[in-house]
Amino acid sequence: MSDAPHDPDDPDDTADYAVLDPADVDPEPFPESGLPHRKLTRALGCTDLRVNAVTLDPGAATAPHAHGRQEELYVALDGGTVVVDGTAHDVPAGGLVRLGPDPVRSVRNDADEPRRWLMVGAPPVGEVTDFGEYVVPEE
Repeated sequence: MSDAPHDPDDPDDTADYAVLDPADVDPEPFPESGLPHRKLTRALGCTDLRVNAVTLDPGAATAPHAHGRQEELYVALDGGTVVVDGTAHDVPAGGLVRLGPDPVRSVRNDADEPRRWLMVGAPPVGEVTDFGEYVVPEE
């Protein structure tokens, strides 16, 4: 065990914990929607799950998608709307949504202020760059 936090700049770091402000990770655009998100997996030193954060401006939504073999947990930090297989569900601030690999899901912001989501996926299938075998259904 390590008694120091994870150093994301050291590829050989094996620390057992990390403390991170998501704002310290530069946002990147989602491949399909172009919405900015923050890939937190490497910065946290995660090995058994994937972690992303997204802030949705009013009217914005992530692209509907599924994950071939990955379960996800969404945390609605400010509340928001999750759409699962075409059905919208209101999620309160701090609310949780668990999603198996198959349902097609997206989050959207129907409010007048930005909404933040934390998204955790496991197992860590695929690569950090492909969002865990991110699958966009054909229309």
